[in-house]
Amino acid sequence: MTDMSNSKASLGWAIHAITGKWGWFVALGVGELILGGVASANLMAATLASVLVIGATMAVAGIFQIVHAFSVRGLRGFLLWLLAGTVYAAAGAIILYDPILASFTLSLAVCAFLVVAGVIRIWAGFHIRPAAGWRWIVAAGVLTFCVGVMLVAAWPAIGLWLLGVMLVVDLIFQGWGFIAFGIALKSRASRHSSQPATV
Repeated sequence: MTDMSNSKASLGWAIHAITGKWGWFVALGVGELILGGVASANLMAATLASVLVIGATMAVAGIFQIVHAFSVRGLRGFLLWLLAGTVYAAAGAIILYDPILASFTLSLAVCAFLVVAGVIRIWAGFHIRPAAGWRWIVAAGVLTFCVGVMLVAAWPAIGLWLLGVMLVVDLIFQGWGFIAFGIALKSRASRHSSQPATV
């Protein structure tokens, strides 16, 4: 009981601490909406930007893994760590070398993931039957599966814009989320400031 009350008090203190920063959250949200609008104007450029970020991240992570492998060279599994780092860095370098080809490959991977995720959700929904809500899980799985199949059927035509669309949607949803959070913090601050001070 004490731990729960302490955690609630900590959460309340954290929210109180950022209440005065509501404007930063709104500004961040507006910035992400603007970036989403810019990205939506050229989905191909947004796709290539996403691919380049993925490639650079993989290359840097691979280099770190290689360095780590050599730092623990005397331990068991050194060759596996070295191989994993090399493969990761090489994949990142290939993506950076040919981001257009990588965008086609990654978009196909996303489509395949949606198909597999849909099948898993359908199976999970039927598996928990007759629990309440199992039909919603099945319905969500069917929707995910159908979207995945449609995207696979449209591939490779979607290869140069699918990741861009995903980036745009993510930026827009995040932007509105931060704006809503900032406005909620502002409302909370207004309520607290209007309350009379207790002696």
